Amino acid sequence: MTRVTLETRILDAAKDCCERWGVAKVTIDDIAHAAGVSRATLYRLFPGGKDVLFEALRVRELEDFFGRLQAAIEGADSLEDIVVRAVVAATQELRADEHLARMMASAPGEALGELTVAGLPRIVRMATVTLTPFVTDHLAFPTARRLIEVLSRLTISYFLAPSDDLDLGDPTSARAFLRPVVHVLTAHAITPETTNEIVNEVPVLEGS
Repeated sequence: MTRVTLETRILDAAKDCCERWGVAKVTIDDIAHAAGVSRATLYRLFPGGKDVLFEALRVRELEDFFGRLQAAIEGADSLEDIVVRAVVAATQELRADEHLARMMASAPGEALGELTVAGLPRIVRMATVTLTPFVTDHLAFPTARRLIEVLSRLTISYFLAPSDDLDLGDPTSARAFLRPVVHVLTAHAITPETTNEIVNEVPVLEGS
């Protein structure tokens, strides 16, 4: 068995244990037993034990999540289409996430923490890294980054506290809501084309 395969097996076991008992109650022995490996093997692959292992699990889950969002956005031409596809896909993924649903049932405090105080900064960082490049053809980088951050926070907020009047998992409902939101956030934004015009208009001083 390769190292990558063994790491995947252990992370899958950790995920299963978390669903059953919650992160706080899971022990290294629980994970090792579920994965069918020794404690020594687990510590060799994840030096630092439980904290390092769970951080690796969080990173893997986020990478998988945002990988699916990137696939959903591919082919979108306009800024509005990119935003709508990203928010709709994220909402649908969150709703369909069985691991998250089990965590909300077995350890709601921990699950909420991963989506709010404890985990939200990590989610926002991953969102800006993976999704901002899709927007920079339409907006200058600072505005694109800010837009993705706001949309990330908004999506999670509506997932945790659904609205009777809005369904971000439905493309039509999401588009009607997001169109004015995007307009407000980008109304006075500098686009890549504007940036080039400004640079070209800057006078060149003699001797420079």
